[in-house]
Amino acid sequence: MKKVILAGGTGFIGNYFKEQFMERGYDVHIISRHPSYISWNDESAIIDVLEGAELLVNLAGKSVNCRYNEKNKNDIMNSRLETTSILGEAILSCDNPPNVWMNSSTATIYRHAEDRPMTEENGEIGTGFSVDVAVNWEKTFFSFDLPETRQMALRTAIVLGENGGVMTPYRNLVKFGLGGAQGTGNQTFSWIHIEDLFQIVLFLKDRSDCSGVFNCSAPNPVSNQELMRELRTVMTIPLGLPSPKWLLEMGAVFIRTETELILKSRWIVPEKLLNKGYTFTFETLHQSLQDILQE
Repeated sequence: MKKVILAGGTGFIGNYFKEQFMERGYDVHIISRHPSYISWNDESAIIDVLEGAELLVNLAGKSVNCRYNEKNKNDIMNSRLETTSILGEAILSCDNPPNVWMNSSTATIYRHAEDRPMTEENGEIGTGFSVDVAVNWEKTFFSFDLPETRQMALRTAIVLGENGGVMTPYRNLVKFGLGGAQGTGNQTFSWIHIEDLFQIVLFLKDRSDCSGVFNCSAPNPVSNQELMRELRTVMTIPLGLPSPKWLLEMGAVFIRTETELILKSRWIVPEKLLNKGYTFTFETLHQSLQDILQE
């Protein structure tokens, strides 16, 4: 059986990937802080499981859905850099290292963009804590010289899927009448269906000509106004009250998160994937929401 390693593979994306790989007959192993899986502290077990693997996908990292106090900021940064370093050092110790290592990154690495889309070649790196996390994450990942292991950083947009992620809070907002524009509503919402993210992993795994950074986002981003309108349409709820910035700031403190997750304009397009010939299953937000929300 072909072997796949999912590092940090117990969350929303990891659970989906595990099911999909297992359905295709892969031998799936998970590295996690959860006690029933390979421990991040067990260096020899990590090296052993990486031996002969076809693919390593690193999804590890503390959720950014929290208040950015100093402790949380340190945890967010260190959870990404430390796990990436552990994997890189383990691969260096392998006699038969993994063929491919894909590491999570984030579309948040680009600046707030309402004027033009950000591509891998022409995108402008932003500023601020979230950008610093992404930059240092990728720097750590690409610092390893691994001639036998092809490396790709996946700059992933907001992932949409049925069982987790952002859909639960968005669904609740619309359901309770708060499904209007958030802030100005002009900020761009770049997104990707979780199935396309999985298919991209399969696509890149088999393409020996692919390495480096890839924007993992659907080719048709929308404004926040369009996002909320599509949610109301698919959920057949005609009206939704808007949420001005001051109200979002108050609410973020109450639910212990940051408004950046909603208000930053992430205008990302997957130029490299499209140029390599990847075909999206879910090209439009309407398609995706119908698939996810309609039974």
